[in-house]
Amino acid sequence: MEGGSGGTDLELYREKFRRRLPDSLDELHGPAQGVVEPPATVVWSGLRVFDLANERQRMSLYRTVLAEGMRKDLSVLLNRDILLGSWPTLRTLVSTTVRSVWEDRFSELRALADVPPAQPPARRRRTHQGPAAA
Repeated sequence: MEGGSGGTDLELYREKFRRRLPDSLDELHGPAQGVVEPPATVVWSGLRVFDLANERQRMSLYRTVLAEGMRKDLSVLLNRDILLGSWPTLRTLVSTTVRSVWEDRFSELRALADVPPAQPPARRRRTHQGPAAA
């Protein structure tokens, strides 16, 4: 086995994501609100329906689409304004390869690289309402 193939492998991996990129963020016409059910080719297990009003679900959807979606999936599932508004946090949730490919192509995203990520929304605590609570 020859040494040095790691760089070639990484470049091929990066190219896989580069080929999927839209030419412009303006091509991202996905929904800005409501409930989204991506095709099984993008999300094949776990949560399959995402409420865009729920920040955790929205971030999960975007992270998955960026990693698994093909070019046409990106344009119909991602929304330009949501992507830009979420990028400071979202960039910390995706792989370094996905992040660098997107930031290399789109200066709008690269400009957000130094913006601190938002704090995750607090989880609601469940309270026990059983007989002992009476």
